[in-house]
Amino acid sequence: MKFIYVKRETKTENIFSKKMGRLISKVTYVKKYFLGVPIKTLHKYRNTYYGEVKNYNDCHLFI
Repeated sequence: MKFIYVKRETKTENIFSKKMGRLISKVTYVKKYFLGVPIKTLHKYRNTYYGEVKNYNDCHLFI
């Protein structure tokens, strides 16, 4: 049994970009877990339509 491990999880979220407007994109979270409880989010990134990987902080959440 592992005590500390890293897990990758993908969710679909609404994102707002100034250039393209509202986007529905898959956002991948890389989280660190301790005994099955998430401790810290290490990295967030999203894939574009062209296959590029971009940092999540480049876009703003759609409200």
